Formats: sequence, structure tokens, C-alpha cells
Amino acid sequence: MPGDRKPLISGNWKMNINHLEAIQVVQKLAYLLSSDDYVAVDVSVHPPFTDLRSVQTTIEGEKRCEVALGAQNCHWEDKGAFTGEVSPAFLAKLNCALVIVGHSERRELFGETDETVNKKVKAVFAHAMTPIMCCGETLEEREAGQTDAKVLGQVKAGLAGLKAEQVASMVIAYEPIWAIGTGKTATAEDAQAVCGAIRATVAEQFDADTAAAVRIQYGGSVKSSNAAELMGQPDIDGALVGGASLDPDEFAKLVQYRLHGG
Repeated sequence: MPGDRKPLISGNWKMNINHLEAIQVVQKLAYLLSSDDYVAVDVSVHPPFTDLRSVQTTIEGEKRCEVALGAQNCHWEDKGAFTGEVSPAFLAKLNCALVIVGHSERRELFGETDETVNKKVKAVFAHAMTPIMCCGETLEEREAGQTDAKVLGQVKAGLAGLKAEQVASMVIAYEPIWAIGTGKTATAEDAQAVCGAIRATVAEQFDADTAAAVRIQYGGSVKSSNAAELMGQPDIDGALVGGASLDPDEFAKLVQYRLHGG
């Protein structure tokens, strides 16, 4: 991994942890992580919307905590008659630094399309936040040899209309759907193959410098026990972590993967 692509480890809490529990989780994480960890790795947590203000004030109140605050989703409009949705402008006011966009659970369960994902990516950028744009294939698609077609199609559609400098600053997360929450993990070689193909696609769509700069995370049953091997791959620049991020002890060990064989 080139030295100028600093790894990003992101904890996606999904629909877990209420705002009171969230304060305790962040305080524990702040205690477990050191300044050396933040020098080596960027860290973000992505709580449910109802937790964001509590987590923001906790992070800002902990002098030694350099964890970035992120959100799990947003709408593409700033305001309007969109009951139940959350504006990217609201997230920016909470000092959110990153927003997950197009997670497979949003695509599979809530019908998000490549077009809406692209709109959300642009909306996140419009409010000076960084999108973590997700892509990934189902087990059926993988077994049918359609991994590249599905994943790279999502990448091309999600990046449509963006400027090269925007793409260079964002994060793309490869999350094979069959590995999310199942305990199954793509081998480091398989994950690298797809992440490498994503980087090559960015180079084709934009240029080599943009491809060299964009950070590509792997997600899908990432744990402290397999993080070092995954992070050792040349085109994997971090991890989007689900279940393991709910336990601050386990998440801290994952952030510290470099101390455990990596």
C-alpha cells in the first residue's frame, strides 16, 4: 500500500446501540486507542441517526479521541417533504466527516439504485463531507462469474459526473453481500482481486493519479483475527466493519491490526 493512502477503519453500527450506550462505547474506544494508532490509521464510527449528537459531543469532549464521526446514510436533497429521511446538510451541522452511501443493505432491502447512490455521493460532496460508496455482489452473482460486471458497474455508475479530485478524496468500500454478517470472508486474495479491479476501473474512468489516491476499503465479516492479512494487500486501504465495531475492545484490536501480524 502506498504510504500516501492512509488506511481508514470505519465502524458501521447499523441499527444497534442507543445514544446512552453510544457514549460509553466511544469513551471506552478513546481509552483504548493511542496517538500512535491515529498516526497509523484513520478511524471513524457511524452510529444510528439518533446517536449522532451524543457521539459528536463525546468525541469533541475527549481530548485524546481522534475518531471521526460518520453517518450511515442520507437523502440527496437538502430539505423537503421526505418524511423519515435525513438531509446531508443536517449531518454537516453535526460535524459528520463521512457518510456511508449505497450500502448493500440499503440497495437490497430498501431498493436504492445506482442512480440514487450517485445522487447521494454528489450531495455528500456538496456539504464538504466524504462519501464511503459501497459496492458488492451476491453469492449467486459470484458463482455465476458476474462479480466484476456487478461491482464495476456499480462503481462506474456511482462515480458518474464526479470530478477527478472528488474521486481521489473519497472512499470506495467493496463489500461482497455474501460475506456481510455471515461469518464468511473473502480470502485476502479474492478481496485484493476485486479491489484491484476497482482501482483499475477508476483509472480508466478518470486517470492513474486519481486511481492511486482513492482509498478502497474491504467489508464483510472483518475481525481483528483477519484484519492484518486483508490490510496487507496492495489495493486494500482499510475496512468497513459491522458486527466487530459494536464491541470497543474488539474494534480497538482491529484498528491496531499492525501490532498483530500486519
